[in-house]
Amino acid sequence: MSDMTPSAGLSPAPILLRSSTPAATFHSLVWTRVFNARQDHSILPFAYSQPLTVSDIIAAVKLAKSNARRISIRSGGHSWAAWSVRHDAVLIDLVELDRSLPGGRIQYDETTQVVSCPPSITGEELNDFLAGKGRMFPGGHCPDVGLGGFLLQGGMGWNCKSWGWACEYLVSLDVVTASGEYLQHVSATFHRDLFWAARGAGPGFPAIVTRFHLKTVPLPEMYQSLYFFPITDFKEVLEWLIDISPTIPSTEIVLVSSYFPSSPSNPSLSNQILANFLTFAPTKESQSILLSKVHSSLPPAVSPLPSSRICFPTSLAEQYSAQRLANPLAHRYRSDNIYVPDAAAHPSSISKLLEPVFTSLPTAKSSALWFSMSPGGGTGQPRRGSDDGVLGDHHHHHDGMALSMQTDHYVAVYAVWDDNGDDDNGDDDNDDDDNDDDGEKDDEKCDEWVRKLGELESEGSYLGDADFRFREAGWKFWGDEQRETLWEVRKKWDEQGRICGFLDNTEPTNSS
Repeated sequence: MSDMTPSAGLSPAPILLRSSTPAATFHSLVWTRVFNARQDHSILPFAYSQPLTVSDIIAAVKLAKSNARRISIRSGGHSWAAWSVRHDAVLIDLVELDRSLPGGRIQYDETTQVVSCPPSITGEELNDFLAGKGRMFPGGHCPDVGLGGFLLQGGMGWNCKSWGWACEYLVSLDVVTASGEYLQHVSATFHRDLFWAARGAGPGFPAIVTRFHLKTVPLPEMYQSLYFFPITDFKEVLEWLIDISPTIPSTEIVLVSSYFPSSPSNPSLSNQILANFLTFAPTKESQSILLSKVHSSLPPAVSPLPSSRICFPTSLAEQYSAQRLANPLAHRYRSDNIYVPDAAAHPSSISKLLEPVFTSLPTAKSSALWFSMSPGGGTGQPRRGSDDGVLGDHHHHHDGMALSMQTDHYVAVYAVWDDNGDDDNGDDDNDDDDNDDDGEKDDEKCDEWVRKLGELESEGSYLGDADFRFREAGWKFWGDEQRETLWEVRKKWDEQGRICGFLDNTEPTNSS
C-alpha cells in the first residue's frame, strides 16, 4: 500500500456555503445520509464539503479557521444523535473520499495482511473485499455503518467478547489535524497520544481521520443456533445464558427481546425472547462441539418454540441481511445502554433488574438486548499476539487506549417506530389511522421506555449506543483516569475546540 500525498486524485471538490446554495439542495446534502428519521431541521451547517482527496479536507479546515467556524465530520452510519449535523459548522462528509485513488479505496497488503481504507467504507464493503482473500475484519454488525465513528468509539464488532474490540485491530491511521496538518501512520510509536485517543474517544477525537490501517483475521466458517421462547420465559432464559456464557469461547451470545412471527405457520407477531449463539471457532468440529454443549445445557423449565433452529451454517452476508431487517430505514430511533456492574452480577439479580425493560417494548419494531462480554475460557483458543492475528479471548484488557469502560454484561435498548406513526405495538387493530401521519405522536412513549434503562444500576455506558442529548451529567464512558487524559489530548491537538466533539442538549440551533 503506497502512501497518499495531499494532492492525489481529482481536486478541488467544491465547498458549498449555506448562504449561497439553494435551500432544498443544501438541506438534502446535509440530511439525506442521516439514518435516524428523528431529525431537528433547525440545525444547519455553515458549509458542506464532500472531499475527494486529503487536499479537499485541508481546504475545508482552512475555510473553517478563516471564518471562525467549528468542524463536524461524517463517515456515515446510524449515529442516533446525528453527531455530524452541527449548527453553523463546516460539515465534512467523507462519503466520496479516495473514490479515484489508484488501486482502489480499499487496499490490502498480502505480506502483512493489513487492509487500509477511508472511514466511510462500511463493514460490509470491507468484508466483501476481504472475503476473496480468505480474511475478514471484526467490524460492526450493521452492514451500512461506516468504519469512522464505529472504530473511534471502540467498535463492539463481530465476536467482540472473544476477539476484543475492533479498535484493538488498528495498526495506524492517517489524519488531518484541527490546524490543517496532514499526518500519516499515526501509531503507538508516532504521535502515540493521538493513537491512544483514536481507540475510544468517539466524536471527541481531535482530528479528522482520512484512512485506517487495520489487522485482519482468517475468515472462519460460521455456525449458529437460534432459540425462541415466549416472553414469559425471560428470567429463566437470561439466567441460563449468563451461566453458560463463560464456558462457551469464540461465540457471540446474545439475548434479544423483540416481536417475531408466532410460529413458522403463523406470521402474526408476538413478543418473544431470542437466544442467539453465533460461533467463530476455528474449525467446523469445534463449532459443532460448542453448539452441542449449548443445546445439552437447555434449562428443563423452558421449551424452545417451533421456530428455533439448531446448529446450522451461516455467513457474514446472511448476518448482514438479518441486521438490515432489524434496523429499517426511514424510522425514528432512540437508543441507550448500560454496563451492569460485575459486582452485582448474580444471574437472578440481573434478570430481576432487566425484566421490566425487556417485557415492555413500546413498539413492534423495538428491541432490547443483553450481550455477553464474558469471554469464556476453553482450550485451543487464540490468545493475544497469536500467529493468526486474532487478539483472542481476553477479559477487559484496555491497555494503551482511551476505551476503558466494560463489564461482563452489556445491555442496550432500541426504540424504533415508523416515521408515519403507524407502528405502536404490533397490533394493527389498535392503530388510529387518523393519527398515522405523524410519527412524533409516539416520541414520548418511546422516550419513556428508554428512560427506564437509564434508571437502572450501571457501571457506565458505551458511546456507540448513547445519545448525549438525553443524558444527564455524570454518566461514565471512560475510566476517571482515561477521561482526564482524553481531555488533555483534545486540548493539545485542538486547543480552540475546532472539532465539534460531543453533541448534547446545549448544542446551538438556528432558533437559539
